[in-house]
Amino acid sequence: FRVPYDPTKEYETRERIEWYCSTLQRPTNYVNVLHIDLFEEFCRFLDGKPFGKKHPSYLKYLTDKEQIDDAASEGVSRSLAQNAQSDAFIKYIHERILAHKALDDKLHKPYVFVSGIGNIYPYLRLSTFLNKYEEYNQTQEYKLIVFYPGTPVGNSFKLFDRFDDQHVYRAALILDFRN
Repeated sequence: FRVPYDPTKEYETRERIEWYCSTLQRPTNYVNVLHIDLFEEFCRFLDGKPFGKKHPSYLKYLTDKEQIDDAASEGVSRSLAQNAQSDAFIKYIHERILAHKALDDKLHKPYVFVSGIGNIYPYLRLSTFLNKYEEYNQTQEYKLIVFYPGTPVGNSFKLFDRFDDQHVYRAALILDFRN
């Protein structure tokens, strides 16, 4: 499912997502929602990934490299994109969802809210994420609800209301936060 929102209202949308999560997670509803911010998860993924023997955090290595050498920024960007689009990162997200589903808290876990699309761009596009996640998606177990900073145009989107996306999404529009 997709929920587009006005990119100029990023902070209000983040608050709204958190409100929805807390409202749905009340024990009286017997529901527990997982909210995944792709950018935050990507940072955790890189931070937990060693680089060689000297660097226990690939994220720290890339950050240090870019601060020391301005010419390295293109290589750092390329490395970030490769890692964000990697099967390892997609599997990491899937494992986060499975760990949430496995919690023995007697609560139903029907939804996974996905945000951070604007923050992880240009390293990972929503279409790439959804295509790669397709093999892991367990629609009978949970529904992915993606919050997207942009405007729907038919079955495509305009990221930040500026960048055309040529991909067609099968996701249904359930809410429109742009108003």
